[in-house]
Amino acid sequence: MTKPIEVTDETFESDVLQAAEPTLVDFWAEWCGPCKMVAPIVEEIAEEYADKLRVAKLDVDNNRNIPQRYGIQGIPTLILFYKGVEKTRVVGYRTKQALAEELLPYIE
Repeated sequence: MTKPIEVTDETFESDVLQAAEPTLVDFWAEWCGPCKMVAPIVEEIAEEYADKLRVAKLDVDNNRNIPQRYGIQGIPTLILFYKGVEKTRVVGYRTKQALAEELLPYIE
């Protein structure tokens, strides 16, 4: 089973921006209800698109620099990066189908 990887302020550059494949980053926090609702969907996306997409999670409470750099103001925020560039951003809860539709143009 393909699980999302944990990234930090220190590993973001190498794990996300320098990744060879598109990388979806879930900006979340332990106390965030909508983050807990979207977590299983993010895990399903990680599993279903494992051959096309890398999925990472970044805890905004323990890592403040990267969320600030990307202007994260509400969570959950999901950002798809490819070759170091932000391709699309989803803020708030989305169904699996809605999230997949947002990502598919960039990963197929």
